[in-house]
Amino acid sequence: MQTARDVLTPDALAMLQAIASAGSFAAAARDMGMVPSALTYRVRQIEDALDVLLYDRSSRQAKLTEAGAELLREGARLLTEIDAVANRVKRVATGWESQLTIAIDTIISKPTMMELCESFFSLSPPTRIRLRDETLSGTIAALTSGQADLSIGVAAADASNHTDVHSKPLGTSTFVYAVAPHHPLASAPEPLSDALIQQHRAVAVADSIQRGGGMTFGLLGGQEVFTVASMQAKLDAQLRGLGGGYLPRCMADSYIDTGRLVVKKTERPFRHVAISYAWRGGKAAAQGRALQWWLQQLESPTTRAALLEEHRSA
Repeated sequence: MQTARDVLTPDALAMLQAIASAGSFAAAARDMGMVPSALTYRVRQIEDALDVLLYDRSSRQAKLTEAGAELLREGARLLTEIDAVANRVKRVATGWESQLTIAIDTIISKPTMMELCESFFSLSPPTRIRLRDETLSGTIAALTSGQADLSIGVAAADASNHTDVHSKPLGTSTFVYAVAPHHPLASAPEPLSDALIQQHRAVAVADSIQRGGGMTFGLLGGQEVFTVASMQAKLDAQLRGLGGGYLPRCMADSYIDTGRLVVKKTERPFRHVAISYAWRGGKAAAQGRALQWWLQQLESPTTRAALLEEHRSA
């Protein structure tokens, strides 16, 4: 009989992820170019070796048991670690990482990031670039958990809380309270009180951290909240009058200038947030050449300013 080591291969773990993504054995088999019976047989082999049921067969869907869900979670972690080992081996051999993952907070300018990627790829490096959109504490969490090699748009206070993380200032972002001109608060007398703001829906960005409660800013107890996934989505929602909230001036200025957003003074002062970029590891000699290139670009004051301010269309 096969043992757990025989069946828990990277291919088998990737297969289980494919089943979870497809939602059924039949759909996963089609995606993988297999016949359903072959896929079912491989799953049975894993179940027999572990002596557990991974899927509830009473449903037409590929519904995981608790044991199956745990294997899927741990399998994803193991595959990430395998990729990381391969990355380190490649770096040792050539100096270039096989892949560099960059976590980008949604406050960061996407056009500027694309311009930097374009410059990087013009070098024809052997390194693949993977960009991850993150928000709030999720940006630093992606770095400290090993899911990213570089994080851009980290709150400076978050970066300073980790001894194994190195960071440098990117700049400062000022957040102002803004609403659409047709929103009820647009014509309300200033400064807006917390009691008045609480009566109206707030638009908030969800923290992308995977575990824990994450963080929120500018929300009042008992206030109705419309939660979105990114700072751009928050801006779009407030332009439509779906709620109010604090926005970074660098993203909102063009809409303020054209009258599509109205800045309102509140009882609370505008927030000034120090933003950083951060990476793991210390000595430059231990850094891969791709990470060194990105850190060199971030030394430029012009590049740092553009990452926070250039929110124009690509």
